[in-house]
Amino acid sequence: LCLAVGTSGCKPPDGGWGWMVVLGAHISIGFAYSTPKALSIFFKAIQEDLGASYSEIAWISSIMLAVMYAGGPVSSMLVNRFGSRPVVITGGLMCAVSMVTASFGNSIVYLYFCIGVIGGCGLCLNLNASLTIISKYFLARRPLANGLAMAGSPVFLCLLAPLNQYLLGWFGWRGSLLILGGMMLHCCVAGALMRPVVALRKQPQKEEEPSRSSSADPKQGCMAKAKGFLDLSFFNDRGFVIYLIGNVLYIFGAYAPIVFLSAYAVHKRVDEYSAAYLLSIMGFVDMFVRPGTGLVANSKWIRPRIQYFFSFAMVFNGTCHLLCPLMDTYPLLVAYAIFFGVGFGMVFALIFECLMDLMGSRRFPSAVGLVTIIECFPMLLGPPAAGFLVDAFGDYKYLFFMCGAVILTGGLFLFVMNVYNYHMLDKEKRAEQNQISIHSQEQVSIREAEADFSQLYRGNSLSVIGGAIIL
Repeated sequence: LCLAVGTSGCKPPDGGWGWMVVLGAHISIGFAYSTPKALSIFFKAIQEDLGASYSEIAWISSIMLAVMYAGGPVSSMLVNRFGSRPVVITGGLMCAVSMVTASFGNSIVYLYFCIGVIGGCGLCLNLNASLTIISKYFLARRPLANGLAMAGSPVFLCLLAPLNQYLLGWFGWRGSLLILGGMMLHCCVAGALMRPVVALRKQPQKEEEPSRSSSADPKQGCMAKAKGFLDLSFFNDRGFVIYLIGNVLYIFGAYAPIVFLSAYAVHKRVDEYSAAYLLSIMGFVDMFVRPGTGLVANSKWIRPRIQYFFSFAMVFNGTCHLLCPLMDTYPLLVAYAIFFGVGFGMVFALIFECLMDLMGSRRFPSAVGLVTIIECFPMLLGPPAAGFLVDAFGDYKYLFFMCGAVILTGGLFLFVMNVYNYHMLDKEKRAEQNQISIHSQEQVSIREAEADFSQLYRGNSLSVIGGAIIL
């Protein structure tokens, strides 16, 4: 077994049991990303049963996604303290409890709390812990491993959407949530596969001394815990800030097209069942695009330029949304769903790999926690803003225009700023090398001067000694 990444003399396994870890991450990430989308199948029935409006019912998924992203720092802290296995198992239990308790709900606020808050916390634990354990098991094959793990989202979306429709027809939304809660216990099995990489404990006596000192100074211990919870030093990293701005723009426009795609198709006089299959088509395409993107990103040509590849994926995704209002027939909407799946899959296969590429595996858990808590704001505001445009103009095309424009802007921003960032990094590297070279030349000059002085001193000494002998 290997020591944890970041310790001296250790290299990630890049295989072996790591592929079982990828399987577990595939399951937990699949539930994390697909559940808020697949729950929309039940929204119409819940709306009719509880007498809720369209805007009220839409907040269920928004709150769930926002809590999932906002809990990133807490999840990262728990992973650093306890490891990925118990965190994922706990997250699976919370997801199951949230769905089971929500099945007995009689008010929309009750569903906000059960599905949105409790379920969102459980999904957050599943997501962050799965991403962290992959970064510790893989290095050379990390893009491929991330692509396979992130493929869980489209796979589960493709399966859960028709399954939820089937369950809704037979058991209603309450029975369906009860069954879905039982299914989410599979996250506990996925967590059991995440065997810790760390197997050895080194120098236990030295580890006890800092613990005594930290307990002796509670103020210092609290400051250390606060820093581990939310490390703001990442904002001093130029590459991280560039990544974060582009990512926030993407997240703002990423989920609204998914939420309103079926409704838009119905607005275009497509029957409800055919409209629902558009999500399955998108998920099916996304299923193959994510691991394929991981393979491409792992190649020797793309790996050094993976940030540019990420920018291209965002630009492609935004362009698809801008063209969607031109799709008036069902075959054209199917084409849009296919290209949407391609763009969406590329982005989410690369989104965390690019962060790992910037931060490294040691700083990644804290970085992803900070990123996810910031992303909760555009995640929470994006779909309601899109719905507001639909209410204001009575047409879905402005929704797609807004999402496409925001995502396209984010992709172009990432491309331009990455060019600038890499230029500055090369410039700083050359300056550092020049400084080292100047320092080395100075050291050589000093040594030469010392050697000349030593030879001169020896010559003078011999002359003095020779003169003394003659005298």
